[in-house]
Amino acid sequence: MTEPQARVAQGAQPSPEPALAEARVVKRERWSLVWLVPLVALAIGAWLAVHTISQRGPTITIEFESASGLQAGKTKVKFKDVEIGQVSSIGLSADLETVLVTADLTRDAASYLTENTRFWIAKPRVTASQVSGLETLLSGAYVAVDPVTKGKAKRHFVGLKNPPVITTSEPGASFSLRAPTLGSLNLGAPVYYRHIQVGQVVNYQLDQDGRAVTIEIFITKPHDQLVFTTTRFWNASGIDVRMTANGVSIDSESLVSMLIGGIAFDTPDTLDAKGLHAREGQFFPLYANRQQAHKRSYLNKKRFVLLFDGSVRGLSVNAPVSLRGIQVGQVLDIQLEFDPARMDFQIPVLIEIEPERVKQLQTTAQSVDFTRTGEALMHALVDNGLRAQLKTGSLLTGKLYIEFDLHPKASPVTIGQHDGYPVLPTLPTEIEAITTKANRILTHVDAIPFQRIGDDLAGSLAAVRALTESPQLKDSLREASVLIEHLVQLSAQLDQALGPQLLGVLRQAERALQSVNAQVAPDAPLSQEALGSLREIKAAARSFRVLADYLERHPEALLKGKGARP
Repeated sequence: MTEPQARVAQGAQPSPEPALAEARVVKRERWSLVWLVPLVALAIGAWLAVHTISQRGPTITIEFESASGLQAGKTKVKFKDVEIGQVSSIGLSADLETVLVTADLTRDAASYLTENTRFWIAKPRVTASQVSGLETLLSGAYVAVDPVTKGKAKRHFVGLKNPPVITTSEPGASFSLRAPTLGSLNLGAPVYYRHIQVGQVVNYQLDQDGRAVTIEIFITKPHDQLVFTTTRFWNASGIDVRMTANGVSIDSESLVSMLIGGIAFDTPDTLDAKGLHAREGQFFPLYANRQQAHKRSYLNKKRFVLLFDGSVRGLSVNAPVSLRGIQVGQVLDIQLEFDPARMDFQIPVLIEIEPERVKQLQTTAQSVDFTRTGEALMHALVDNGLRAQLKTGSLLTGKLYIEFDLHPKASPVTIGQHDGYPVLPTLPTEIEAITTKANRILTHVDAIPFQRIGDDLAGSLAAVRALTESPQLKDSLREASVLIEHLVQLSAQLDQALGPQLLGVLRQAERALQSVNAQVAPDAPLSQEALGSLREIKAAARSFRVLADYLERHPEALLKGKGARP
């Protein structure tokens, strides 16, 4: 009951006007606990969004020729079997020639995305040189990456068609080789050092001018320290069979190199220093075989012409030119010419000599510059007997080579000119010399008048026959027979008359022989002296035999003396 109603009930007089109600203001809190839930949810969502954005890595695009085995939202991006991203979408390029693969990577992968980073699709591959990607038969294909930290940052890449043979994480060094042709080499072809594989072929490409091929190889540590600035590389593919003036030679590295090709290298052991270690990426020439690789090259070369009159069958281009068994050059060209003045043929042979192969001895005598091979020096050598001669290098192949040597007894000649090249004198081959001597002997034999001698001998025999058949000879024989009978009778008479005297003479002779036997007995002085004389004669005969053997082996000793050099 309100207060006015209470007053009316008690009989109180009501006031003429009722009192107005007063409102009581109650202050309430501004925030309600209900709003706390959405605020917390909003904060958690914002934190999750910020965390997700902060943990999200870069997004890259990779161009591949084909998207075989790739699936958006499923295919992973891996490095050393560690997942670092995932393929988010796959599309085609504007020209429809390539496939654009978009991948989201982890935040840690951002520092490895440079212009040198490589991507490829890891899937099963079987080639002649290697087998890779067999693990993807069960797990499926994935995008593999070879990260490189050096270089400018990049987000668009062109994927490799094939996986790289060597990744950047492999320790070692890369070198470049240049060759006229690629030959049988391929990616993954082995690189050998002393028949041990120490590296592989990682890439090859044709030069811009199209005249050569650049081959990149990778040699693993610590074998990369075996490469010096003077190291020689050669193609070790297949079997190298050569038939030269020295015979038949066969060279091969291994069965693998015979099938897929290979490269070998070595540093020749010479009197010169090996040089410094090769820097990474240094270029080297790739030789065709081991022989060409170990063949020393010289800048200074001199060309001469040799004129031969006889057959040069067995002599070929690139045949060696030697000086006392040491190669100093090679044959460049062989031609056949007709000489109208002599009505005969001649064979000019163009040779190339490398004078730097001859070293000058350090003596007090006047120095001779062999590297220049001046005209005066060549004239002096020719005057001293320098001659060229064809010789057989191998009886099996019949190949010939040219040998230079000094022949002091050779006929004097002068250096001429032929097509602008100086002409060095030659000597006939040993067979030609023997044939010439035989022809001379036959010429002298032909000069003997055998017909006249035969006629004279036949006349003499006819005269002898006529003499034996003549009557005078028969009468003479009868008279000789009668004379012999008289001589027999006379000898019988002499035996009867002279017999005793002859017996006495024989006895005296016997006594003389006994005296001689006493003088030549073993213990007699005369015998001892005779034995000593025989021993001296025997020793003299032995010395004469030794002298004869030495003269047979060194006939020049009669002129130059014992111990003189030929």
